[in-house]
Amino acid sequence: MAERWLILADDLTGAADCAIAFGRRGRAAAVTWGTATGCGSADLPVLSYDADSRGLSAAAAAQRHAQCLRRLHDPDRILFKKIDSTLRGQPAAETAAALRHLKGRAEAGFAGTVFGICAPAFPATGRTTVGGRVQVDGRPLEEAEVWARDHSYANADLAFVLGTGGIRTTAVPLVTVRGPGFASALGQVAATGDVVAVCDAETQADLDRIAAEGLRIAAAGPSGGLAPFFVGSAGLAHALAAVEARPALAPLRIASRRGGSLIVVGSLATTSRAATRKLAALDGVVHLPVSSETLLGDPGELAAAVARVAIAIAAGHDVLVEIAMAGVPDMALGPRLVHALADALAPLGAAIGAFAATGGETASALLSRFGVDGIRLVDEIEPGVSLGLTLGRLAIPVATKAGAFGDADSLIRIRERLRAVRIEGSFS
Repeated sequence: MAERWLILADDLTGAADCAIAFGRRGRAAAVTWGTATGCGSADLPVLSYDADSRGLSAAAAAQRHAQCLRRLHDPDRILFKKIDSTLRGQPAAETAAALRHLKGRAEAGFAGTVFGICAPAFPATGRTTVGGRVQVDGRPLEEAEVWARDHSYANADLAFVLGTGGIRTTAVPLVTVRGPGFASALGQVAATGDVVAVCDAETQADLDRIAAEGLRIAAAGPSGGLAPFFVGSAGLAHALAAVEARPALAPLRIASRRGGSLIVVGSLATTSRAATRKLAALDGVVHLPVSSETLLGDPGELAAAVARVAIAIAAGHDVLVEIAMAGVPDMALGPRLVHALADALAPLGAAIGAFAATGGETASALLSRFGVDGIRLVDEIEPGVSLGLTLGRLAIPVATKAGAFGDADSLIRIRERLRAVRIEGSFS
């Protein structure tokens, strides 16, 4: 069994929702970014790193992943290359960089060849893989809102996608995954060397089978070649963690905090905006939409908005800040808007009792400006929503959520959980 893991992701929410799979099952886990100095990363059984490469070109994303792997991938850590369950960003180029990194180790004297197991399904959030193609809620990914808003490839066929990165793949259909000959089939693929097995999965049970057989190959040791590396999303991470489950860690306690929670919605996903409307309607929540015009060109109005946030937080109210973009949003403006908001809210960090954000880029920008460089993962509020304690200059409860995950009540549940933790001082 693998004792130590490195999870390498392209954004913060993905890094967190994979790491918490292990954290919930008895292994200390943290996500970090930047210089990775805030959480004693060398001693962690599970280190998850946000390479912040979602918005990069294929070449730049591959280069950043290669640099991260050289710095962070100890020989005794099994590699989990986290990719987006809807194939956003540059999963092919980043996976190819991982293959080259591992191949370099093989050529330097490690036994065997390189073998990857790819299973990006996350059934708990409606993402499945059938016939080697990604589906969302039972329909082709190409018909989903997230694909219309943001995609890097011509289609969602995983063999085609990985092939754009020069990766040789072998399909493992659902009938094989569920059949009695699955272990033999996976072993045969592994024996061909320098290949990625693309596995179908519709249910968590399918992923459990994939994880168990993958770790069995890993346990074979040098005679079985290099330990396989895994490519997937939080669904596969949960399956791998369940194979190695251990007794739960001691409940984490912190000093209670009087300041209210700051909840920031930067994602444009319909799910996040519906959840924003429901949370904004609750008593005790101060809703503050901030337009792109205010963030980029009206210092006076932005300063007034920040002052309102400060007053409400100090009074113990929860504040919902929404980056509002009217009409057809200009996606190119997203990073500028997020960083402008982060700069404006940075002075309030010490007063905040808890923090949550939708969208990995939003969470990373705000937390970095607050002096946070890592998160100790503690629990999962719901699938794809991680709860933890910030590391660095602040020690406050934090929840992160990918924009398209969850439902219209997700932000309400996040707010309730954060409120309980910051008032009671307990994550249990």
